[in-house]
Amino acid sequence: MHESERHLLILSVLQEKPMATVRELVDLTDSSEATIRRDILALDRQKKLRRLRGGAETINPRSIAGLAGRPFAFNKSVNVNKKRAIAKVAVDMCHDGEAIIINGGTTTFQMVHYLTSRHLQVLTNSFPIAEHLLNQTQNTVIVPGGTIYREQNIILSSFENDGSRHFHATKIFMGAQGLGPMGIMEVDSLVVQAEEKLMRQADELVLLVDSSKFEKRSSLVLCPLERASTIITDDEISDKARQMVEDLGIHLITVGVPADESSSAVYAFNG
Repeated sequence: MHESERHLLILSVLQEKPMATVRELVDLTDSSEATIRRDILALDRQKKLRRLRGGAETINPRSIAGLAGRPFAFNKSVNVNKKRAIAKVAVDMCHDGEAIIINGGTTTFQMVHYLTSRHLQVLTNSFPIAEHLLNQTQNTVIVPGGTIYREQNIILSSFENDGSRHFHATKIFMGAQGLGPMGIMEVDSLVVQAEEKLMRQADELVLLVDSSKFEKRSSLVLCPLERASTIITDDEISDKARQMVEDLGIHLITVGVPADESSSAVYAFNG
């Protein structure tokens, strides 16, 4: 990641939360601790943030706290070909007239491009997914109640009755911060709470994750990995990760991502 990109990401994080630690920014940018400390020092000298011992704080904090994790706008541009190929396979699992849930995320967002000719009932807590489906498709769109978190572009509520409990879906399509032997991982407790509510409303959990997510870890475990009935990922998944998924009896679909994004993806079914 270039210096200018890191600076934008650091400032974006501090728009949504008053303080960020060096460790957190290292994880978000995949950079070294020394690099992040230099970035913080440079931005402090430019008076764009305030340098703290072990981190940085915003100069103009917002009244509403933000969420942990990279902003939607940044993640949207990462591994786009893989995410789009994975999303296409996910939409192939849907049938007209079906009720589904699409959780907010940049991989699940790519599903909208393949839903243009479908007629589904879609509950989503993603503001951009809802907006795209309303403007570009004939799908019925339902959103839960809550606060819109601008950086992640999702609608979350800390209250149990946000409207989602009255919706029943055959499938929920969901991304994740990371996957591992401990389970499906996320980075924010409010996101975990929201995803737990949505998962209760669906018969089947389908995970949409690119292969890099099998190498990532977080301190928050949403649920055991075997809660997922299907995992869709790209064909760069490691043998170790593949074995872990298959040992748990989870249906694994690996997608071959073409160099030319306009080409059709090739995928294989395992498990």
